[in-house]
Amino acid sequence: MAKCPKCGTDVAKPVKEWDIQPKQKKGPKVHISLYECPGCKTRFREAKRLA
Repeated sequence: MAKCPKCGTDVAKPVKEWDIQPKQKKGPKVHISLYECPGCKTRFREAKRLA
C-alpha cells in the first residue's frame, strides 16, 4: 500500500505497473507502480528493486 505524498491518503491499487531493465544489463531490474490518489487526484510513482 502506497501513501500519497501530498495529502497522506493510503492508496491500495496502482493505475499502471511496469518493469525496467538497465541498458547495460548490469544491476537489478526495477518495478515501477503508478498511483493516483482518490482524494486529491495527485499521481505519484513508487519503485522497487527486483533481484
